[in-house]
Amino acid sequence: MDTIVRFFQDGGPFMYPIGVVLVIGLAITVERFVYLGAMRRHNRVAFERGILPLLKKGDYHRAMKAASSSDSAIAAIMGAGLGRLLNNSRREDVEYAMEEGLMEVLPRLEKRTQYLATLANVATLLGLLGTIIGLIAAFTAVAAADPSQKASLLSESISVAMNTTAFGLMSAIPLLMFHAVLQTKTNEIVDSFEMAGVKLLNMIADPKQPGVVA
Repeated sequence: MDTIVRFFQDGGPFMYPIGVVLVIGLAITVERFVYLGAMRRHNRVAFERGILPLLKKGDYHRAMKAASSSDSAIAAIMGAGLGRLLNNSRREDVEYAMEEGLMEVLPRLEKRTQYLATLANVATLLGLLGTIIGLIAAFTAVAAADPSQKASLLSESISVAMNTTAFGLMSAIPLLMFHAVLQTKTNEIVDSFEMAGVKLLNMIADPKQPGVVA
């Protein structure tokens, strides 16, 4: 712990904004992981236990009621398609309605995730800027120092200045990894929405399904 504190103090003033960027990025990461995990569980329950069994029976009216009574994202998408279906709309209209519902849900899934890549870049650039400013200060100090102490003073100053670059990279790398993981989770949820829509469209196209609109 003492080593970490000393490393942070030796890096100079730019360590603090990098630390703030890291804390903000971690806060966004935790919030997104919790939100996407809860949405995934909620959607699975709403679709597999509520809407899908009714769709398999061809009971589209009850499926519409189940979708309307649920506050899940997948229920909103399926409800949009079922609403068009019950109004005797064409298959293409049902598909367009679900695509529109997906477009309304997508911003909530991707909310704040893109900030992680930006914060990672900011942390890296702050680290480089801190190092450059530290090196400028180091060479300025060495210029006025005793010739016998210049080598040791310069090496020590450079070592301290490089701390900001190291800390910037230490902050940026995990933020980029978290961004990639969250993007993957978001894509998996979107794929599940599209799969649910395809199931509904296939049921509409199946002439054996009761209550199907031709």
